Amino acid sequence: MDKLFIPGDILLPKNADMGLWSVIACDQYTSQPEYWDALSEKVGDAPSTLRLILPEAYLETKDTLTETEKINHTMKKYLEEDLFKTVEKSYIYVERELNVGNTRRGLVGLIDLETYDYRRDSVSPVHATEGTVESRLPPRVKIREGACLELPHIIVFVDDPENTVFKDLDDGEKLYDFDLIDDGGHITGRRVSGEAADRVQGALVKLAETEYLEKRYALSGKAPIVIAMGDGNHSLATARLCWEEIRESLTPEERVNHPARFGLSELVNIHDTSITFEPIHRVLFDTDPKSYFDEAESFFSGEKGEGKSSHKITLACGGETKEIIIKGHTIGNLIALCQRFCVEYIKTHGGRLDYIHDDDTTLEMAGRPECAGLLLPAMDKNELFPSIIESGVFPAKSFSIGPARDKRYYLECRKIK
Repeated sequence: MDKLFIPGDILLPKNADMGLWSVIACDQYTSQPEYWDALSEKVGDAPSTLRLILPEAYLETKDTLTETEKINHTMKKYLEEDLFKTVEKSYIYVERELNVGNTRRGLVGLIDLETYDYRRDSVSPVHATEGTVESRLPPRVKIREGACLELPHIIVFVDDPENTVFKDLDDGEKLYDFDLIDDGGHITGRRVSGEAADRVQGALVKLAETEYLEKRYALSGKAPIVIAMGDGNHSLATARLCWEEIRESLTPEERVNHPARFGLSELVNIHDTSITFEPIHRVLFDTDPKSYFDEAESFFSGEKGEGKSSHKITLACGGETKEIIIKGHTIGNLIALCQRFCVEYIKTHGGRLDYIHDDDTTLEMAGRPECAGLLLPAMDKNELFPSIIESGVFPAKSFSIGPARDKRYYLECRKIK
């Protein structure tokens, strides 16, 4: 498993305004196109990763084919204009100062897509944590198929209680150091290469050893997980789908180091003090909310009660809220139950479902006419690896790493053709 997460040739802009270059992940503010409109105004004609992505807020209002062509054209233009410098055979050690006052430490490198499979029955050592919303993959696949660059907002986790992977990485060459746009905090990146990169790979190999994994998780025949998805599962799933298609036309020798075989990602220790899991709430739009509370009471009536495994959910509609305590479910099963209620309500009363990352935003949206919401509880991060090994992936859109403004911004790029 020595190729799970390796150094690579990473592209960074030479002379761009980094504050305008780096923008937040495309799956944020999905019901707030006005955010993306305002961001576009700020960026103007400056080189920016905003011109290399399709924000999901526009998926239903803009022509995907036209936008994809624009993105691919801009990628080629940036390469032709020699916008980038190449940081060769390296990781990048990242320190991101978050709005909450913590610093998130991570390592940008390459996931071997042969070791990852997002599908529910996967036994791969790099493993999805949530189910995949398949309807969100086709627009991303279309972009990646014609793209010459990839740029990640992907964060993956390693369970490294002794922090062996991330020791002594803060003395490398400084590659960037700037404030992120829209109160995204401060970010610094340093090069990790040569002996330092070898130490990182050695530490990862030890964390992947069968004896260590058996002792830590008491596997009892279950498939081990070495790296788990944090954010950006749909992006890595897209990369995997594209790689599956490309590799069919390659010889075994060509497959070994083909650039499309790898996906640029940021590796973070799940024990990093900055890591907290935020719930992703449900908001129902364009629905008839008159019977929302009553139908929720009926749906959850047999699940109520307090106890060791109880969780609180909050229903919101018309400016009012109602709490229900649910017992006897793991957090993953609870989320699946709530998802089923929302889907069934929409089937009966019409509307559409969206996934919102912030409590206040969810309550505001749920209070709008013809809307309703369901706020989910947060998950303890220490449950993640054991839970997936024991009972499989969580339902789609179960959790997020912190609030929207602390999500990973696009910054580093890599050639994939």
